[in-house]
Parts: sequence; C-alpha cells; structure tokens
Amino acid sequence: MSGKQRREQLLDIGRTLFAERGYDATSVEEIAAKAGVSKPVVYEHFGGKEGLYAVVVDREMQLLLDMVTGSLTGGHPRELCEEAAFALLDYIETSTDGFRILTRDSPVTQSTGTFASLIGDIANQVEDILGLEFKSRGYDPKLAPMYAQMLVGMVALTGQWWLDVRKPKKAEVVAHLVNLAWHGLEGMERRPQLVGRRKS
Repeated sequence: MSGKQRREQLLDIGRTLFAERGYDATSVEEIAAKAGVSKPVVYEHFGGKEGLYAVVVDREMQLLLDMVTGSLTGGHPRELCEEAAFALLDYIETSTDGFRILTRDSPVTQSTGTFASLIGDIANQVEDILGLEFKSRGYDPKLAPMYAQMLVGMVALTGQWWLDVRKPKKAEVVAHLVNLAWHGLEGMERRPQLVGRRKS
C-alpha cells in the first residue's frame, strides 16, 4: 500500500470510529489495529489522534460548505432557502458519519472545526443574499448577519433532529422549514418591539 493509500485508509477508519464512538472514546491503538498497522504509522501520517481528527473534520466541513454554497445558484429568495435546506439534508443523508462527527463536541485543544464555526461559515454565505433582500425591502441590511445565523441555525438544528428520526420525508421537512422561515420573514416588522413586561 502506498503512503497516500495508507493515509486514506487511516482517514476512513478514523472517520468511522469518530462517528460511532466520538473523539474521546477513540484511541490511536484502535485506529492502528483496524488498519493492521502499528501506532507509529498513525503518528507518522498525522502526528496523533488530534491530527487525524482535524483532517477528518476539515474534509467534512469543506464537503458540507461546498454542498450548501453550491446549491445557492439563484432564483427567488424563497427558492434559495429551499435549496440550502435541501443541501444540508442531502449532506446528512449521504454523509451521516460526517454529520455525526461535526455535531459532536470537538476536542478542547481545537479552536476551529466545531459545528458552530461551520454554521457561521454557512451563515456568511447566506448573509450577502439576505442583505440584498433586506435592502430591497427597506430593512436595515446591517441586521442580515444576525438573521443569517438564525436561519442557518434553525435548519441545522432541524437537521440534527431529522438525522435520527428520518421522517417525515426530506422534501416535506424542507417545505415546513421554508414555510416557517419564509412566512416569518414575509411578515417581519421593520422595527420589532417586545410585548411582554421584560425589556432587557
């Protein structure tokens, strides 16, 4: 097996184990044993479990980010919401192990590569689209980043729930997600006010 093939093998094994058991419960010994190699081989390729995990997470984050941003191809803003929601649920369906890894807690030593940072990256892509929509409708475009976080977070949390239940069907989940997001945006007040007694 070439060095490149061995590296890919270790990544595949690590990805499977991290998805099944989580970062903390997966050991270098176990990864090496499943690959039929000694521990030093894992260290040689990745410097340890942390390095292997970082590469797995980076690949999954890039795949999901590419799927979501690639889906935002134009059309009516409501259609863009649908496309983004479909992209996330498509990723969950086709890369279930990857999604499980992204939604687990990252190791303490890792400052990037968390699910929250991924959501932030996707929200940044959506932010520009929302900003243009806000401006065209007379809303403050400076609020677009906050609304982008809200929308992407709503889809991501629904995706986490759908990962386990897998019903209703994906298209129905997307329809309901977009229904809530779109009609919430459509009836949005320009300057929302609190109605309860608490004001801060």
